Amino acid sequence: MRVITGTARGRKLKTPEGMDIRPTTDNVKESIFNIIQFDIEGRRVLDLFAGTGQLGIECLSRGASEAVFVDSSRDAIKIVKDNLKTCGFNAPVLQMDALSYLRSCGKFDLILIDPPYDSGVYESVLETINSVDILSDGGIIMCESRREKPLPEMQAPYRKVKEYNYGKVKLCLYTKENA
Repeated sequence: MRVITGTARGRKLKTPEGMDIRPTTDNVKESIFNIIQFDIEGRRVLDLFAGTGQLGIECLSRGASEAVFVDSSRDAIKIVKDNLKTCGFNAPVLQMDALSYLRSCGKFDLILIDPPYDSGVYESVLETINSVDILSDGGIIMCESRREKPLPEMQAPYRKVKEYNYGKVKLCLYTKENA
C-alpha cells in the first residue's frame, strides 16, 4: 500500500497484521481520488474510522490544508501515527468513538467515512453529521461500504449525489448545498 501521488508519492504505508483493520484496496482508493481530486487542495479533511490513515494521508499529500484522523482502535492509532511520520506529516490523531467526536468537532470540507462494513454505524454517523451540521457549504462526504449495503438519503441541505460500484465495494458521494 503506497501513497498514489503528491508530496508523499510512492511512500510505503504500514498495514495491520490480521484482519481487525480492512484497508481500502488500491483500486478503490484510486477511484475515490479520481472522483474527489479537485476537492482536496486547501481543504480541511476528516478521516473517520481512519484505520491505516491512508485516505487522509493521500489528501495531505495532494495539498489538503489539514487532516484529522479518528479511530477507536489503539492499534489503528499507532499505525496512523507511524504512517504520518513516514510521510513527513503532522496531524491530529484521536483515539475515540466516531459519534462522540462528531458531536464536538468543528467544520470540515471533506469527510471520508470507511467504518468496518458490518459495524452498523452508517446511518447514525450520517444522521449525526446532518444534525450537528459539520460539513462546510459545498463540502463533500465520501462513504465506502459493501456494494449491497443501502446507504440513506440525508436531509437538506445535504444530499446524496451519486453511488459508484467497484466489485464488492460501493462508494457513495454526498454534498452539502451552498446556503
